[in-house]
Order: sequence, then structure tokens, then C-alpha cells
Amino acid sequence: MASGGRRLAVMFALCGLAFSHRPLLSQGFGDVDAAVRQGIRKGLYPGAVVVIGHRDTVLYARGYGHLTWSGGSARPDPDSTLWDLASITKVVGTASAVLRLVDSGAVALDAPVARYLPRFAGGAKDLVTVRMLLDHTSGLPPYVPFYRSAHSPGAVVDRLYGEPLERAPGDSAAYSDLNAMLLGLLLEQVTAKPLDQVVQAEVLDPLGLDRTLYCPPARLRKWIAPSGRYRGRPVRGEVNDQNAARFGGVAGHAGLFSTGADLARFAQVWLRQGMGPRGRWVRGETMRAFLTPGTSSGTRLLGWDSPTRDAPPDDPSVFGTLVSPSAYGHTGWTGTELWIDPARDMFVVFLTNRSYDPRTRRSIDKLRVLRGQLSDAAFRSMPRCCGAQLPP
Repeated sequence: MASGGRRLAVMFALCGLAFSHRPLLSQGFGDVDAAVRQGIRKGLYPGAVVVIGHRDTVLYARGYGHLTWSGGSARPDPDSTLWDLASITKVVGTASAVLRLVDSGAVALDAPVARYLPRFAGGAKDLVTVRMLLDHTSGLPPYVPFYRSAHSPGAVVDRLYGEPLERAPGDSAAYSDLNAMLLGLLLEQVTAKPLDQVVQAEVLDPLGLDRTLYCPPARLRKWIAPSGRYRGRPVRGEVNDQNAARFGGVAGHAGLFSTGADLARFAQVWLRQGMGPRGRWVRGETMRAFLTPGTSSGTRLLGWDSPTRDAPPDDPSVFGTLVSPSAYGHTGWTGTELWIDPARDMFVVFLTNRSYDPRTRRSIDKLRVLRGQLSDAAFRSMPRCCGAQLPP
């Protein structure tokens, strides 16, 4: 990734993204502004960026607050500020690379994982398929703090393979980091390349995501929103997830850093059903397969999540109440969010550094509520800014 880091640094220094020079459509997005600023006032995060648009247009892009709680720190920028994506790595990096390999025929969704990873075998594990890793019906536990006892990538891999299933494969969905970790190993095994090189070749390069990378070099730190504190100092450019850190910062479940602008480009490719800036990235039918829920996967798609219908008031959907049934998205522990609604031809990128140093208790729960409020504000803003009618 060293050459990629040098290329990224040059691009940051010399140029901006195309849409960064367009006038922002600030009129009509006041409710969005109010929601984001409310999060800063309540101490959920010191800074944020929001990018909203259609399949071929960015309508709104703005940074809020500062990278730290100091008023003298830099203001976040949709084009240049890098954020620790946390679990959004699962869809931007891992699942999208698997999507490409499925599209090319190199990986079969319903093949047993053991076909590609022989160490993941024995008992009920023989029944776990690639699809089950993607839609979280594998039966693996939601989370295991491998980093506490495994102090090298090899030790984490050993522990991962040895982790028993908690449920029968295919019976029900339970979101698990372990699924994405195994998918990262699968990508490496199938391609005979390190995971970061696989993601670079299959996703980042063909989609022109020039400001998305693992393990940002030190010279880029001034552009990185801190995602934690160590001995009172902001931590920038080091992955917040400790299991991913044990992998050296490159893992299937976490590790990518990116900008609001790059995530907007990524969302637009999905809205265009696989058409990238350099031609077709994947076939539309393959993409639709990844956006089709299974009989036992609940809201989980392949890699993505989708809205929960009739969410209770004490556990609101981060998608809000106005999103269409065809929407899908993902969030990250650090305070990141991306969702896409093809029925509305709309995407929303909302990136914060909530994990850095929240000034309130239960910040992740409060951010969940605010995400839903911002989602609804974005939908309400669309007719005012674009002269359209909000679909029923």
C-alpha cells in the first residue's frame, strides 16, 4: 500500500474532487444541518460530513464542527477528510470484492466455505456456505475479543478457525464480525493475494476510489479524523477495532479509511446497478442477487443491512421512517453510516468520529436515534431542493 499512500498524498495536495467545486444546494437542507449540529451540541461527536445525492448527481456536501473538540482544529471536509469506516469496510471492501469474484465465476455463493478454506470444516461447519457468511446466517457468534489472547495475525486466524458455531447454519441471522473475517481469508485464498491488494484491484481501482485505503501513512494524518484517544492524545490513522489491529490493520470486518466523496462515488455505482466510471463493474443480476434477502436472513442482505419495519420507539431504525422497502445500507462503530435507496434514486453518507471522545454517555445509542432523524430530514429536503414529490 506504500505506493497507494504516495498517490493519495499527491492527490490530496494537488486536486479536489469534481463535485467539490459545484455550489452547494444549501437551500432546503436546513433540517439536515440542524440534525447534524444537534449531535455536536449533545456531545456525540466533534465533527461530521454529510453527502447526499442521486445516481449521477451530488446535491449536497458539507462538513460540520471540528476534527477534535478544540475549536482550533481543522473543519471536516467531504473531499479530503479521511474517516475510519469501521464496519462499513464489510460492504465497501470485503463484500464488494466477493461480489466481483462471484460475478466472474471465481466464487460460488452456495458453495461450502470449506471448498475455499479447508480449515473451516468439521461438523456443522461443513454446511456453512459463502452466502451464509455474507448474510450472517452462518451460526458464528457475534463477536469474540481475539486480540486479548492472540497477539499476531496467525494467532487470530487460528482462534478464528477454532471458534465453534452457536446456532445451526442457515437457521437465523445474527450479525457477526467473524463472518467478514473469514470472507477476508477466503478472498486471499482464492486470489493468492493479500486482502488489501484484492480490494484495491477489485473495488478501489475500477471504481476510482482514490482516497480509500487501509493503513494510511503518517504523512496523511493531518487529513484523518481521530477515532480514539491514547494517553490524552488523539489517535489518527490507526484502526479503532482491536481485532483488526491484530491483523495489522487489514481485515475483512474493519480497516478501511475513506472520505465522504469516495463513499458517494461508491453509492452511485450501486444506484447505477453496477456501472462504474470505466464501464460495467459487475452485472446487474449479480448485484440484485446481493440485494435479495434469504428466507432466514431477516433484514440482512449479502453484506448489506436493510430497514426494520415498525421499529419500536426505544430502538429506532437508523434508516428513519421515510425510506423505501428497497433501501439498504451499513453503519460503523466509529460513527459512520452509508445508505442507498434505489426507489428514491438517493444516497446519504453521514460520517462522524463518535468513538473519538464523546462528551455524553451511551453515545452509540443516541447516535442511532440521530441517524434516523437525519435520514428523515434528508428525505424531506429532497422535494424542496429538487422540485420533486416524495413518493408514498
